[in-house]
Amino acid sequence: MIFSTYQFILLFLPITFVGYFVLHRFKYTTLAKLWLVLASFFFYAQGSPDFFPFFLGSVVGNYVVGTGLSKLQGKEHRIERGLLLAVGVLANVGLLGYYKYTDFFINNVNFVTGSHFPLQHIILPIGISFFTFQLIAFLVDSFRGETKTYDVMDYLLFITFFPQLIVGPIIHHAEVVPQFENTDNHKIIFDNVAKGIFIFAIGCAKKMLIADPLTTDAQSFFDHITNNLPMIQSWFHSVEYTVSYYFDLSGYADMAIGLGWMFNIKIPQNFNSPYKAKDFQEYWQRWHMTLSRFLGAYIFRNVYRRGVKYRNYYIATMVTFFVSGFWHGAGWTFVAWGVINGALVCLSSWIKRKGVDIKVWYGLPLTFLFAILVRVLFVSNTFSDAYKVFKGMFNFSTVHWSTLTKLVVENWDNWALTAVGLGICWFLPTTEKMSSKFKTNWKYLAYAAVLLTICILNMDKVVQFLYFQF
Repeated sequence: MIFSTYQFILLFLPITFVGYFVLHRFKYTTLAKLWLVLASFFFYAQGSPDFFPFFLGSVVGNYVVGTGLSKLQGKEHRIERGLLLAVGVLANVGLLGYYKYTDFFINNVNFVTGSHFPLQHIILPIGISFFTFQLIAFLVDSFRGETKTYDVMDYLLFITFFPQLIVGPIIHHAEVVPQFENTDNHKIIFDNVAKGIFIFAIGCAKKMLIADPLTTDAQSFFDHITNNLPMIQSWFHSVEYTVSYYFDLSGYADMAIGLGWMFNIKIPQNFNSPYKAKDFQEYWQRWHMTLSRFLGAYIFRNVYRRGVKYRNYYIATMVTFFVSGFWHGAGWTFVAWGVINGALVCLSSWIKRKGVDIKVWYGLPLTFLFAILVRVLFVSNTFSDAYKVFKGMFNFSTVHWSTLTKLVVENWDNWALTAVGLGICWFLPTTEKMSSKFKTNWKYLAYAAVLLTICILNMDKVVQFLYFQF
């Protein structure tokens, strides 16, 4: 189920909302939690019905393992805990690997050995990359003894809470479980509902009014790469996709955060104007912040050791971005994308350690330029396609004033929308800053109403979120 649909906005959300707070009103706290869990299960089943039994089994299995890890504390259980954690983590990675990387593995075996094993064409379940991370985090924290007080309902709410279930933001149990336990959050708080609608409306507009048309146009270009691409088209569609990708992801995050507010649950911020960054280290501190936080906590910190040469900052960073690249997609282009991003982050760190103060006036455009270039590698189906686009970017022989005029005239709406998107990225405040100043008055409510009305009138043109494919 997609947030920006009539089914979600007019049926699922109001029914789930009313049922949850009515049950709380009559002090049926456990039933209210169960209602929200069942609604979240239904939400997921609508997107991946065939995978749902496996999803349910994974959720239950991880709870059993996590509970076992919480109980086996103390040095005398060190071996058992280690083995149980390994089994749990490997089971999660194995499930993710089967659905996401089977064809990648077969392709590489065929290439190396010259064999012809048939591809399985397994359909990737929605959200598997995201909830797998949260399940692994739960197991690791259970191993550390940080989840002892959580019962099965707390655990289920943490894993399945529908706003963040499919594409994040990736939440930590310590952030969300106490909020569900807080009795002050068991009643409707109209200011929170109004603020949630305001944030949701902004996210919906980002997705439907900016991301969807730009993604459709840019994706068509990258799906039909040819030789001798024109320079102007190569640059425009690369910038177009870079803009659309940000608005698609941040739009989903805003909608998830807005939905959280409606249920009195504060979900962490996920984007902080990444295209305003003046170097790649700062860029990744602003981009998909909860994913960066997870990778930092569970990958980087397990590799990095201060004073150990072979486990220093640069090695730990490259390992972290290698994992990030491989996590994003089953292809060597994604691995290369991760490695290049890691190298750019290391370069930024090295420059800073040399005492160089990177100025905004040149740091910002250079960072955005490299963000465009690595995004080409990310969206291209093959290295060959990426090379053709890069080659087209410097195909000066195709530059003619008449060609530029024709391209702008024929595609003026997407050129204008890309310019508007860049203007928003560079000159307007983040949704977080706007919502921090929110007041329940006619001005903010009218703003949200206008955005939602425009979106609802266009919901016959729904495009899936880009991260559904990851």
